[in-house]
This record gives sequence, structure tokens and C-alpha cells, in this order.
Amino acid sequence: MEQEKQISWRPTRAEVDLENIRHNVREYRRLVGPKCQIMAVVKADGYGHGAVEVSRAALGAGASRLGVALVEEAEELLIAGLDAPVHLLFEPPLEAAGRVVELGILPTVYTSLYVRELSREAVCRGCTVRVHLKVDTGMRRVGVPPEEAVSLAEEILSLPGLELEGVYTHLATASEPEHPFTLQQLERFDLVLRGLRERGIEAPLVHAAASGAAVAHPRSRLDMIRLGIAMYGLLPGPAYQGRIDLRPALSLRTRIARVFRARKGEGVSYGLTYRCPRDTWLAVLPVGYADGLSRALSNRWEVLVGGKVYPLVGTICMDLCLADLGEDRYPPGQEVTVIGGWGEEQVGVERMAEVLGTINYEVVCGIGKRVPRVYLGAEW
Repeated sequence: MEQEKQISWRPTRAEVDLENIRHNVREYRRLVGPKCQIMAVVKADGYGHGAVEVSRAALGAGASRLGVALVEEAEELLIAGLDAPVHLLFEPPLEAAGRVVELGILPTVYTSLYVRELSREAVCRGCTVRVHLKVDTGMRRVGVPPEEAVSLAEEILSLPGLELEGVYTHLATASEPEHPFTLQQLERFDLVLRGLRERGIEAPLVHAAASGAAVAHPRSRLDMIRLGIAMYGLLPGPAYQGRIDLRPALSLRTRIARVFRARKGEGVSYGLTYRCPRDTWLAVLPVGYADGLSRALSNRWEVLVGGKVYPLVGTICMDLCLADLGEDRYPPGQEVTVIGGWGEEQVGVERMAEVLGTINYEVVCGIGKRVPRVYLGAEW
């Protein structure tokens, strides 16, 4: 018997506007020009937007490659039939090297041990693996030290089954356009590239810029940019406001489950952290911290109902929260915007990140798998 398509009964859902994804990719295509490739970074399930659907939209709008953090993430894209090179941005455990080669993923390398294991697996399978050498120019996370980059590149070239397709670095302070450390990193990277050229080593793809540096530092665009947060319509940093036309793609919406009358002085939800300052109508919303609505937003966030803003009150629970409607009364089933996309900045991702004292990445990545994704503007 053919398996039935799973139906979600939840009134809570994350809407992802794929036309906004396409718009943002096209904006970067216009910015970097036709000769610079765009890698669409879709790790962490497309920053919570859905990796497969976002990948299709991005490739259709001008991206030519995809980037992920995990072997499992790459495998999901390949199973979906996406016809684009998939880059693995970090070295996985050594025992995963065989699977990387088997799947035809383009691995990032920065240790001799992993390079040798890839070579061994490539020889066993009679194939060639294109690798990208990552240089740590100051991020101090992963990557080969600059002074060891040339020797590791030479080792790659000396081993059977390997091809050095790319050399790249990652910039630590590009979220701040004027931070001087970005230029220091680019200078260090230039020295590495010069050292490689002196040994006759030229990689076809040299890349350094992600979303922010691609805007603020044109010299960092090189042969390819890695487009991450901005592809989803979110700022690489607060200082980028107005520097590029981005359209947020994700909205979190729900529907009122229940409306009840609460009396002045009555406390609500766990800990009774909110006491009604007057007789009021309260709406129960079927969304909570298990869905990505952080408990730290208790008594600190608003939602949109019928075009009006209402405060969330009381402690946000795992599955539910409350909105104070005042003298307004809406029926169960009334739509509520909890996090707004393009044109709903008052309850948008950027503002939520500011309230939480975090970054926009964490807000969208935190919207859990149990929230159904609904895709707008699909072209397949």
C-alpha cells in the first residue's frame, strides 16, 4: 500500500516565501557580477527554512553550488536530486571519509590525516575527489595555519585520487563592515596565495567572502562568495541596514486556540509572572518555546492580530503562550503573526534577535522541526 502523505493538524506553521529567497540571490548576483560564482549555504536545514526547497530556489535564481556542514545534510540534498556541486564546509570524523567520496561531495580539508584518508578512499573507488583547502587566517576555529598551507597543498597534489579545486578562508569580523581585522585577514590570505603561486599551485576557485564581506569588501569576492544569512533576507550585521535590498523569507504564524476573560489582578501562566492590570480578554496561542519562541521573550514580545499589535503576557510555555487583547475580542481560528517576514519588521526576526540579545541566525535556526513549513512561490 502506498504510504499516505503526512498531514499536519497544527495551526502553527512557518511560511517561507521562496520568491524572496530568489530575490535575495538575484541581488547578490547583480552585486558580484556574472563571473563570480555563488555558493548557497543551506546548512542547518537552510537556517531553519528548509534546505531542499531553499536550494532549488537559490539554484534557479543564479547560485551554482551548495554548502552544508554535515555529511547527512549533503546526503539529503543528493537524495532530493539537486543537480549542483555540494560542498562540505568542515572535516567530518575520519571514518566518514568513505561516505564523502562515495557520495561525490566536495570536501573541505585542513589536516594531513584527513587528506590521506580521502586519497585512500578515492583510490579504492577509482575516482578523483576535488577538495577545497581551508586556511585559518584569524578565525581561530578550523583551518590549516597560513605557514603550513603550502606544504599541505603540495601533499594534496602528491597524493593519488585528489585534485585541489579550491583554496579559501573565513572572515571573523565581516559582520562589522569597518572592522580592520577583515583587511588583516585578507592580507594574510593574499600571502598564502602568493606562496602557492610561487610553487606553481593555482586553484581554480579562490573564495573568502560570505554575505557581509561580499557587500563591504569587493576585493574579497574573488572567484566565489558563500551566501548564507543574507540569502534568507536577514542582515549580516546591523550596520548593513540599507546597504542591500534584502527581503526576509520566513514568518511564524498561528491561530488563536481560545479566548477568555481575565479579571484585574489575576495572574496567568507559570509563576503568575503577569497580573492583568485591568479586566481584559486573553488569547491562548498554540505556539511555545519548543517551536522556537524563546521562553526569554516572556512578557517581552508582541504579536500581530488583525493588523494590530498585542503583547505576549505571562511565561511562554513549551506548547502555548498568551496574548493580552485588551477590549478586543477575536474568535478562535483568527490568524496571528508571531514572527513577521518582509514588511512586518515590528515583529520581525531582526527585532526579536535584538530583544533576546542574540543574532538573527539563532532565531530562525531555533524554529523546530515540529513546526510545519509552508512554501510560497514554489516553481516545481
